[in-house]
Amino acid sequence: MFNLVERRRWFFLISAAVILPGIIAMVVSTLTTGSPFRLSIEFVGGSIYDLKFEGGTVTEDALRDVFARYDDANVLIQRNIDSSGNERWSVRGSFLEQAVADDLFNDLDSIAPLDRHSTLTERVSETIGAEVARSAFLAVLAGGAIVTLFIVIAFRTVPRALRYGLCAIAAMIHDVLVVMGIASIAGLLFGWEVDALFLTAVLTILAFSVQDSIVLFDRIRENIPRFLGEPYETIVNRSIWETIHRSLATQLNAFFIMAAILLFGGDTIKQFIAILFIGLVCGTYSSIFIAVPLLVSWEKGEIPLISRLGALVPPPLPVEE
Repeated sequence: MFNLVERRRWFFLISAAVILPGIIAMVVSTLTTGSPFRLSIEFVGGSIYDLKFEGGTVTEDALRDVFARYDDANVLIQRNIDSSGNERWSVRGSFLEQAVADDLFNDLDSIAPLDRHSTLTERVSETIGAEVARSAFLAVLAGGAIVTLFIVIAFRTVPRALRYGLCAIAAMIHDVLVVMGIASIAGLLFGWEVDALFLTAVLTILAFSVQDSIVLFDRIRENIPRFLGEPYETIVNRSIWETIHRSLATQLNAFFIMAAILLFGGDTIKQFIAILFIGLVCGTYSSIFIAVPLLVSWEKGEIPLISRLGALVPPPLPVEE
């Protein structure tokens, strides 16, 4: 039987090689834009203009020139084709008062006649985005605490049950760092923005990751009393091979569906599906190659800081008979 756990250091290095560029991208983004990601209008506040012109030639440069007269920040412009085959332009910028917006529309008429009846304007307050981000952060913290408590209770018959919960949380943090790094890199290279759907994707990824980790940990819990006398590493490796087909079969169904949406779905959800797809792949990887190997490393005293702290704890006093 191929020993996956024995190669745990390679898995840790692979994860570090993926996470480190993302951290660098977040630092660069923070220094250049003030945020580790390119934030959508839902978080920074502003206006979204859905424009339709009745005729004439409209270019992105012409639109940008007009909006530059009213919006000091860099606007995000996207060309779309609606279900009727008509060209529409989506422009995101800072919040403009109604009187200023009317002047903006008049200047847009100089490019091509603007269809005022089909033009839509949506204004978003940054307060709403801040509340959504805060709620998502609290949800992640609460979820992590509940998962740890559940694993400690469910695995109470296993020695050092707290380790299982903490290793599952470590896998969750691993997945969050990977997804955040990908989002930051994509924001710098392709202009991807982090919005409320990104938070939804992150919470979904964490749920899948924890589910896989618990399935693997549960098989380890079952195998420990069945194979007494075997090395812990051998029991863990056997448990991985006994459950890996279930994890992969469950995730592959979701992967095929998301791949189809990426190829044939609408542009508005492709970024959400891409983040979700990457996150689920990462969650499957972290459950098998991070959470469980980390548990073995902890058991064998290979985690320097934790091992040193454990050495400082005095052994229990002998019980007098």
